[in-house]
Amino acid sequence: MAGLQLLFCLFCLGSVHAGKLLVIPADGSHWTGLKPLVEELGRRGNQVVVVIPEESLSMGPSEHTTTLTFPVPYTKAEIQAFLSSCMDSVVSSDTSVDLGGLLGSFLTVEMLKSLTVRNAESLLFNKKLMKTLKDWDFDAILTDPFEPKGAIVGEFLNISSIYIQVNHPCGAHFLASQCPSPVSYIPHRYSQYSNRMGFFRRTVNMVRALLQPLACRRLFSHADEIASRFLQRETSMLEIMSRADLWFLRFDFAFEFPRPVMPNMVMIGGFSVPKPKPLPQVSFRNDTAVIDSPNKFMNT
Repeated sequence: MAGLQLLFCLFCLGSVHAGKLLVIPADGSHWTGLKPLVEELGRRGNQVVVVIPEESLSMGPSEHTTTLTFPVPYTKAEIQAFLSSCMDSVVSSDTSVDLGGLLGSFLTVEMLKSLTVRNAESLLFNKKLMKTLKDWDFDAILTDPFEPKGAIVGEFLNISSIYIQVNHPCGAHFLASQCPSPVSYIPHRYSQYSNRMGFFRRTVNMVRALLQPLACRRLFSHADEIASRFLQRETSMLEIMSRADLWFLRFDFAFEFPRPVMPNMVMIGGFSVPKPKPLPQVSFRNDTAVIDSPNKFMNT
């Protein structure tokens, strides 16, 4: 629970007690969802350092933070072309049939395996940048395990690791934390099953659950080798992720099937949604709606 206590202090304490937080995000919607939280932590006086690749789809400097970049062996146009070709294959698979979901999951794993490994190598073996991060003496790292590089950096720096994610494609968050997953009534994600499955669908759901460790092993096959080479000891991504202090799961329990979670897992669905504007105060007089505070809406 050290990670939870640290994040609570970062939010609640003044700048005199500010902490040093390292942030290594994933690209795309993962970063756009994480960015408001990172900027708010920086605005409250914490020293927040964000490490991103020089070429990406959506990442860039953010307010109230320090941004460090590292070179990567590709351009933004190459990322877009690669993702476009991969997504065509994923979208074209028919997920309405039982085996279609399995095919879609396999294609997603293959796409991510080749995409995320290049980022990991570019960051981890950048000796100058890694020395800079080690000398900074961070209190914790906030990262999205959708890409393995942040988890490996946290292990290397030996600091508290806080993970924030939507849902890992191979269910690594549940496997690494040894979270119970009763497949008899919890349908596998992307299967489009309900919690009322017949015998055949329960069997398919069981098969998908049994294949999850194999999917993670394939997804992390290169990352495990990179982590072992970088840390100079035999290890795996699931082993590294099992030492996470806190998991922030970006989905809402109201939209999920009831399932057990571990004590260090917190559901925070909707945290990045902008705060809604207050509704006008309306009263009805003689069947006519009258706005009680019209001045609030003069400029809208």
